[in-house]
Amino acid sequence: MLPTIAWRNHSVIMIDQRKLPAQEIYVRCRTYIQVAQAIEKMVIRGAPAIGVAAAYGLVLGVMTMRAETARSVEADFERVYRRLERTRPTARNLFWALERMRAAYERSRGLGLRATKKALLTEAQAIEREDAETNRQIGLHGRDVIGDGATVLTHCNAGALATAAYGTALGVVRAAVEQGKKVRVIADETRPFLQGARLTVWELRRDGIPVVLIADNMAGWFMRKGEVSVVIVGADRIARNGDTANKIGTYSVAVLAKENGVPFYVAAPTTTIDATLEDGSRMPIEERKPEEVREAGGRLITMPDVEVRNPAFDVTPARYIAGIITERGLFRPPFSLGFREAA
Repeated sequence: MLPTIAWRNHSVIMIDQRKLPAQEIYVRCRTYIQVAQAIEKMVIRGAPAIGVAAAYGLVLGVMTMRAETARSVEADFERVYRRLERTRPTARNLFWALERMRAAYERSRGLGLRATKKALLTEAQAIEREDAETNRQIGLHGRDVIGDGATVLTHCNAGALATAAYGTALGVVRAAVEQGKKVRVIADETRPFLQGARLTVWELRRDGIPVVLIADNMAGWFMRKGEVSVVIVGADRIARNGDTANKIGTYSVAVLAKENGVPFYVAAPTTTIDATLEDGSRMPIEERKPEEVREAGGRLITMPDVEVRNPAFDVTPARYIAGIITERGLFRPPFSLGFREAA
């Protein structure tokens, strides 16, 4: 599908999602610091894609190490790991990927630094491949929630750009279209970073899937008019009870969907589930720079010194969610029971 991220010649290549749809520009990261900065600055975004990027960033950090003492290698590994860990606090896949890379490091550390480097690259490439296949499975398990002739409303971008390939929420849409269904998408613009307007629309137009763009505050009106069949969104972190963190504004969409009798689904890999959290009350919510709200397209749209709050995510309580679509199947409430059975 789309060239979201790739390992090429000891570098991580990623499409600069800040430039889309006007420019298709690729960034080459040769160091783990550059990967960390790319994640923080949203050159790459979307929880699964962030996880893949962090895994490759760890590879870059280890590739530059020199075999001195076991203690120095350990210290260098921890430094790289902690830097990548600090990039985006809400995305569970970031931490899952790093934890998996640490396990690969621990298994190989007694074999010498060269073997460790090879093992980590192999593991990162496996994470990338598995994410692409996982998204295909999410699409297959979720396509039946979309009827022929349906209109799907989505918020933010949970497509190929947010993953290694294919997408989660948009992967469900793609799978329904591949099944032969006629599907139309309504994309929320998703202020303040406009992932819906810039990225979701771009992806769907490239695939020839009909898409209509609306402002975020229009979603309830179109639901009220009966123009939305189903809502499908992605996720950045899911608690054991099904409470779901996703891009800011998702909670509002879920409440509106409930009020108007529109089923609201979350599409995400099981790696997004945080087994340490009983519910969403303690989910870490990233707050980003005020300039993202004060400005649009780099131009000031309000007073330059006005106080700004800019949480990047909100939490949708499980009671608003009709189902969570994963690579292991479609889970319906009560989610905690289904998650335990799937573990």
